[in-house]
Amino acid sequence: MSSVARRDAGSADWAPGYERRERWRRRPVLTAIQRYAGVSCTALGVQDLPPRGVGPRVVEHHVALVLLAGSGWFSWGGRERIRVGAPALLWLLPGVPHCYGPGKPGWTVAFAGFGGPALAACAQRGLVPAPADAVVPLATGAPAHRTIRKLATVCNESEPAYDATSAAGLHELLAVLRRSRTEPPPGPPGVVEELARAAHLPVSVAEHARRLALPLPELREEVQYTTGCSPKDFVLGARLNTAKDLLATTDLKVAAIARRIGYADPGHFTRLFTRRVGMPPGAFRAGYPPVPH
Repeated sequence: MSSVARRDAGSADWAPGYERRERWRRRPVLTAIQRYAGVSCTALGVQDLPPRGVGPRVVEHHVALVLLAGSGWFSWGGRERIRVGAPALLWLLPGVPHCYGPGKPGWTVAFAGFGGPALAACAQRGLVPAPADAVVPLATGAPAHRTIRKLATVCNESEPAYDATSAAGLHELLAVLRRSRTEPPPGPPGVVEELARAAHLPVSVAEHARRLALPLPELREEVQYTTGCSPKDFVLGARLNTAKDLLATTDLKVAAIARRIGYADPGHFTRLFTRRVGMPPGAFRAGYPPVPH
């Protein structure tokens, strides 16, 4: 992971990689500044906050702060503090002053920060809460927790296919947060969400368009607008993310992982993975620490 900048999303003394446990039981945190054409991941992690809380401060990017357990307080845009309890999403907006902190006996949060031109498209598709909805009650925080763990595993800006895997991973998180709201989102899942769900199918982009009842040019335009990637690259990114997550968190054989993400030939999958990730699956599994549970 990159250490271009040490961004604060709950502590002022982050370091890249997994941090040791501090006296306030801070869990391992991964941080990075990662730029690409669509949306940018800026911080990923899970942690217990120090008792003093955070802020007031202003961030330059969006931060989805998911309250997993416990309760605390939150204030943004000059508003009075309000009490918040798990599970809930606290949406930190760029340029808007905010502060927050845990109550007793504490809380645990998972977070992901991001920015970039594709955020406007995500907001139009209902994936980003409106500015007034900075506190979003969730039915459960577990799916977001799992997805942020996965992001911390799969995002590595040094790999050749980083743009596609990051776009797919972050869009997965936004879709999970949308589905986890206590009030069901209006309307059916979006085109990109449906494409991500079907990414493991061994079919062409043209067949994906047919399944979604869309003309192929319209599918290409929608995916490019929402994610900054072509449909082919987005599908590949989603597949590689699943493969990397399975390599890091399970003992499944490479051939079984290949079949699970749509490749009948494990040799083809291994060559593709090596070319796009920069190392073969076995080396990725051996060299990447499993995500803590």
